Amino acid sequence: MRAMILAAGRGERMRPLTDACPKPLLEVAGQRLIEYHILALVAAGIKSIVINHAYLGKQIEEYLGDGRVYGAEIIYSPETEALETGGGIFNALALLGDEPFVLVNGDVWTDYDFNHLPKQISGLAHLVMISNPEHNTKGDFVLNNGVLNQSGDNKLTYSGIGVYHPDLFSNCSAGKFPLAPLLKSAMDEKKITGEHFVGEWVDVGTPERLYELDKKLLNFQS
Repeated sequence: MRAMILAAGRGERMRPLTDACPKPLLEVAGQRLIEYHILALVAAGIKSIVINHAYLGKQIEEYLGDGRVYGAEIIYSPETEALETGGGIFNALALLGDEPFVLVNGDVWTDYDFNHLPKQISGLAHLVMISNPEHNTKGDFVLNNGVLNQSGDNKLTYSGIGVYHPDLFSNCSAGKFPLAPLLKSAMDEKKITGEHFVGEWVDVGTPERLYELDKKLLNFQS
């Protein structure tokens, strides 16, 4: 099974920290954000990893190299301009193969165990959902008997972790486009499954959240 880590975002909300450093390379408790994902994927036996990048992407390639130091094989999918989530994945499909692949947002931190992800999926995607954080109190989708829906009560938030089948993108064309409309369309056909994760998860979207996470992990280590 292969994985893709999304690392092409500009990180506007993280400025000035991201003025000279791509967000996935920001440090948390002495380790780069993206390294946490790489090591967790390798621990789950997922060693073939595609990473897309745009803004300051060469820094990511120079720091991570071919992945050998992590026990992984890293292949890069460079973008001249950020293609948004959907476009970025579509651009990398040739590197991901014909089977379902793991997708991870590079700007989240979590202790989720990737061993729990299904190797095969019955629909077009399987999403890991979390209880709504303070910055997304309304949630995204409803999880009902393992199937995700757009509407209903008790919505959960998409964690940025999932398993995707390449067929989700079968009607797409190269270029810049978001992922959410594809998911919503597939949900209308009952083709998106999900699970509720209740462990540690942080969307490292602002300097404040980065500092809070850094402090928490350092305290835990001590």
